[in-house]
Amino acid sequence: MTILDADAASASGVAPTPRASPGPEPVPRRTWFGVVAVAVGTFAMVTVEQLPMGLLTSIGDGLSVSEGTAGLMVTVPGLVASAAAPLLPVAIGRLDRRTVLIGLLTLMVAANVVSVLAPNFAVLLISRFLVGISIGGFWALAAGIAVRMVPAEHVPKATAITFGGATAANVLGVPAGTLIGEFASWRVAFAVVGGLGLLVVGALRLLLPPLPADEPVRLSALAAQFRNPTVRTGVLATFLLVSGHFAAFTFVSPILQDVSGIGEGLVGPLLLGFGAAGIAGNFLIGGLAGRDARKAIIVISLLLAAILALFPVLGTTAVGGVVLLIAWGLAFGGVPVSVQTWILQSAPGETEPATALNTSVFNLAIALGALFGGLVVNASSVTVALGVGAAVAVLTSVAVRSARGLGQSA
Repeated sequence: MTILDADAASASGVAPTPRASPGPEPVPRRTWFGVVAVAVGTFAMVTVEQLPMGLLTSIGDGLSVSEGTAGLMVTVPGLVASAAAPLLPVAIGRLDRRTVLIGLLTLMVAANVVSVLAPNFAVLLISRFLVGISIGGFWALAAGIAVRMVPAEHVPKATAITFGGATAANVLGVPAGTLIGEFASWRVAFAVVGGLGLLVVGALRLLLPPLPADEPVRLSALAAQFRNPTVRTGVLATFLLVSGHFAAFTFVSPILQDVSGIGEGLVGPLLLGFGAAGIAGNFLIGGLAGRDARKAIIVISLLLAAILALFPVLGTTAVGGVVLLIAWGLAFGGVPVSVQTWILQSAPGETEPATALNTSVFNLAIALGALFGGLVVNASSVTVALGVGAAVAVLTSVAVRSARGLGQSA
């Protein structure tokens, strides 16, 4: 109805018919398939990073190195990824992001081929270095690409899908690798994930549109994001939540066996349940994060703190251990999507540098959290590592509540 129509209707005493408000802009199904392909790529990348955790003994035996030395397969890609995440977006300049994602996945596939064929541990460690480059770069770009593919009102959903892949990998990577290693060998486990990466390469070529960079990322942009107090709070929350989680979760198998009295044969299936709960948590908490990222991070922090603190008390039976493990998965499943939503909302015009900074810290937190947890366990016990994780989670909630955040004035 035009303005003249409305005036005429008003003059005749007839109420004008209200104009229906337009609904959300529809998104083509092909676009959603593209977002899902990016999510599967993220799953493959993060799974490769976590894969050796459940295979340390078999790899160490196969290549004649200690389990402690074999642990470098987790530490090396984590540290390399933390450096690649901020530097690779700078290095690629204006290159089409679709091309870069496909190239990084191809590098991961090639690195896994080297892992499968590695004659000794030195060659295997070189392949893990290459994996670190691919992980850091892919994860840093993936969230920004998902945001560019959909209208603004669909960004929370696209972010939840993309980081559903990261969540699934963080919580399913270890049990999946362990099960494949038990049924076949550690080399087959690397081959399977490499094959998945090859399939994703084909899917991205088919489904992603050209995605040229609006502006090249510069080192000064990374520094500017760190000076942004809201982004800095989100990055701090990422570091605390992820490092606290991995300080305890790295030792989830001995926790379940020694604290809850669960047999070793049940650990793998229970970790799959942990993973399923994590995927559910990603989407449940993702909805809250889209509305209020600050509240979502605080809720997650307090839930994790309570679960980890109660484990030595209520997790001393098999039933209690299983219930707390599933709750742990549900809570941690919301971490990647919540912190990434905070970052995206904090720097809407600087998605790539802000995401790269957060990805760098995420990977650094994995490496340092596992390292610190190992030192704590060696000096005391797994229950103390649980307490450390709980304390760090509480510290996260305090930091987010007290710092300037989304919706607050500077």
